[in-house]
Amino acid sequence: MIRVQMYCTKACPYCQRAEQLLRKRKIRFEKIRVDLAKGRLREMLKRSKRETVPQIFIGDRHIGGYDELRKLDKNGKLLKLLQSDPRTGT
Repeated sequence: MIRVQMYCTKACPYCQRAEQLLRKRKIRFEKIRVDLAKGRLREMLKRSKRETVPQIFIGDRHIGGYDELRKLDKNGKLLKLLQSDPRTGT
């Protein structure tokens, strides 16, 4: 399965919702706490070009935040994306 990463902070309610959705779908993910390491925050900014959390990546593809994750799930595209080829996205 494709690697899923979520940049987050402890106190962010949208991060908590994203984590709940991923766990509900039994999707393994790496949680990267940007509030614990400035280097991780810089990494998130460079990868996502966004300053807010959560920022979610499936493979090398930037999904966005919780709203985008929820939309993918609601449209039935989240699980399909997780099963696609990480190099091509198909």
